[in-house]
Amino acid sequence: MRQVKFWQIKPEIRILGVDDGPFEADYRGKVPLVGAVFRGGTWLDGVMISEVEKDGMDVTERLIEMLGRSRHLGQLRVLMVDGVTFAGFNVLDVREVFRKTGLPVIVISREIPVMADIRKALKHLPKWRQRWRIIRGTGKIYAVTTQSQDKPIYMQPVGIKREDAEKVVRLSSTRSLVPEPLRVAHLIATAIVRGESYGRV
Repeated sequence: MRQVKFWQIKPEIRILGVDDGPFEADYRGKVPLVGAVFRGGTWLDGVMISEVEKDGMDVTERLIEMLGRSRHLGQLRVLMVDGVTFAGFNVLDVREVFRKTGLPVIVISREIPVMADIRKALKHLPKWRQRWRIIRGTGKIYAVTTQSQDKPIYMQPVGIKREDAEKVVRLSSTRSLVPEPLRVAHLIATAIVRGESYGRV
């Protein structure tokens, strides 16, 4: 797969961080999908909102639609997502997002995904093999240190070189271990559902 060439990672590089809202285990229905547009890790420029089906198959399409109708699309340089599973096990095909939008994607995780556990959980859902193929095809996982030299977070870069992805992650992690676009997207998504933001930030 081709990669976007970054001649320079500017301090105010436009990043879209995407996270979903919380839900109860027995919930059935739509879950908010929130995008926070940031300049680097310091300035919130905009917010995008969509919805995806819990344990559905529509997050890739919804995210591409959300980007397509945004006035920010022409300025965005990187998309960051909080893992590849949204609203339960609605699996995001990050390679398809890159192909359709031209935006390189950095998948961020606090912990290394336990693939055996994920595969076991997927078997209870329709089209589980398709979901599993997407997850397995996301790419290699790399550790990257941000605010703490002791505890790394983990990334999977798609359409962007590892070294460029590391620079973007470190540049945008200004308040916590997690890049600010994802931290703020999480706060907004939680507030939409609960009326107030909470959780690990």
